[in-house]
Amino acid sequence: MADPQGFLKTTQRELPSRRPVPVRIMDWREVYEPGDTAVVRRQAGRCMDCGVPFCHQGCPLGNLIPEWNDLTWRGEGRAAIDRLHATNNFPEFTGRLCPAPCESACVLGINQPAVTIKSIEQTIIDEAFGNGWVQPQPPGRITGKTVAVVGSGPAGLAAAQQLTRAGHTVAVFERDDRIGGLLRYGIPDFKMEKHHLETRLRQMQDEGTRFRAGVEIGRDITWSDLQDRYDAIVVATGSTVPRDLSIPGRDLAGVHFAMDYLVQSNKAVAGDTVANQISAEGKHVVVIGGGDTGADCIGTAHRQGALSVTNLAIGRQPGAERPDHQPWPMDPTVFEISSAHEEGGERVFLASTVEFLSNDAGEVRALRVAETEFVDGRRVPKNGTEREIPADLVLIAMGFTGPERSGIDAQLNAVFTERGALAREDDYSTTTPGVFVAGDAGRGQSLIVWAIAEGRAAAAAVDAYLMGTSTLAAPVRAHEVAIGLPSA
Repeated sequence: MADPQGFLKTTQRELPSRRPVPVRIMDWREVYEPGDTAVVRRQAGRCMDCGVPFCHQGCPLGNLIPEWNDLTWRGEGRAAIDRLHATNNFPEFTGRLCPAPCESACVLGINQPAVTIKSIEQTIIDEAFGNGWVQPQPPGRITGKTVAVVGSGPAGLAAAQQLTRAGHTVAVFERDDRIGGLLRYGIPDFKMEKHHLETRLRQMQDEGTRFRAGVEIGRDITWSDLQDRYDAIVVATGSTVPRDLSIPGRDLAGVHFAMDYLVQSNKAVAGDTVANQISAEGKHVVVIGGGDTGADCIGTAHRQGALSVTNLAIGRQPGAERPDHQPWPMDPTVFEISSAHEEGGERVFLASTVEFLSNDAGEVRALRVAETEFVDGRRVPKNGTEREIPADLVLIAMGFTGPERSGIDAQLNAVFTERGALAREDDYSTTTPGVFVAGDAGRGQSLIVWAIAEGRAAAAAVDAYLMGTSTLAAPVRAHEVAIGLPSA
């Protein structure tokens, strides 16, 4: 423990400043200013090095948080990144995109603001990349075994890196034109600029991982052919089927799924020419859904020059404090103001969308919404409370229902659960020998930190399947739940 009195001397959280709203909505650069080294070290010194560090339980990766906090406080950045990389392949992603359940489990958070774990993590990896401390780690030997990883999001990339380092020949297949999956096309640059992804992909290529972009398994190559060509397959295609809103007017022009909108925007920001791009410029925009994807749409609409942005959530506004039914160290549902919400627009809770209204040209012109009431545990529109909200562009961001099947069921005889995910055992194996599932494709829509943890664990299972045993880390089982305990 570097500073036994650190949490007594510094009692408040200090986070990097967000760039001024009028400035940042004029570009696509990351919202946060670079962290101040003195502040980060001071915050790291608040870590109490608890006898039982519950932050380990809060983090699915089991990150060695007290250890790299201590090393950061001491100014030993190179040792800190070694401890961080021991459990997390991609801290540059989690440090920017993870909602930090580790901070909810921080013991200091019982009676003080929690340690700024996420900010410290990002600073460690940014310093490491800046100083050239992150180098390729090619395997010392080649096993002769081959693995196909389908999907290049965080789960697929984590599995691929672990399996490559174990000596297997790994090819990552991605149907999009560039590698990265959700990291590439689902996350706006104002949350994570893509040079962070490119830097990590270069490291993986130098280690020996092979990337095959623009190849859709199930169409360009059948799953059966893939099974014949490779000794094992990791399905990491994510949960990409969007939850729809089947109400009158759903087929009107101007009503789109959020991810269709975000993918086009990210391609345009990357410099691609996007024909008939969905744009918020000069429009009244309504975003249906109060989660992270909805917030990404809000921030994107602001940068495209929307006239107004309204965000509708069907549920109640969460409280500002941890609710009684989610006691420490659980990750609580609390009201949060993201950077996108800070940039403007209106947030409306208990709002049920009843109908999309049309103009004479068959385009959406407004939404009819009503207050939400709860009847027998169901959320339904309350009669007599309907009103109209002007809308030229509506983005449906209501989450996802599972992976796209793309021939998986027929060609691999894969089994799907009642919730639409790929069925699997605790070791990530499916009913088809040699086929494993990692990330949202098997777990359902979840957090980036869970995707990386599952990618690492699935890699260990694949390694054991191929070699009889494995020394790779397996931080979580396939059926663990979000508080880090086995599910019933």
